[in-house]
Amino acid sequence: MTHNVGISDLKVSNDPGDDIKTHSLGSCVGVTMYDPAVSVGGMLHYQLPSAREHSEKAATNPYMFGDTGITELMKEVFERGADKRRLVVKLAGGSNVADKNGFFNIGKRNLIIAKKFLWKNGLLITGEDVGGETWRNLKLELGSGRVSIKSGDGEFDI
Repeated sequence: MTHNVGISDLKVSNDPGDDIKTHSLGSCVGVTMYDPAVSVGGMLHYQLPSAREHSEKAATNPYMFGDTGITELMKEVFERGADKRRLVVKLAGGSNVADKNGFFNIGKRNLIIAKKFLWKNGLLITGEDVGGETWRNLKLELGSGRVSIKSGDGEFDI
């Protein structure tokens, strides 16, 4: 089964026959977490870096923000049996597509929060395709753990 992750959304599965994918990552960031020993994986597609100034929005949808969304992704994969020591973490997105002059730097700020948050929680990023000025589609295959990108630069694994 294919699970589609929308903007400000999260999906997790422990079925090796499942794929999880999201489309049109621009300044948004996609985070995948996968434990190969138990075929548990998940994906988050978040829009904004921090829920700090947006507590009401975060209360209704924590997946909108990097800090609260990654927390929820970790919680969900751990509840399904993933082990932090085996977790394979990958990132995509964080482009500068809508802010050509770099005034807001949402993509860059989204990446910084993900990298800091993951590092503080002892999780290493094992692959990424980030930055630039392109849109990306991201796919996680739970049977193999393969994470692939489709973008203007072609299709490839990270």
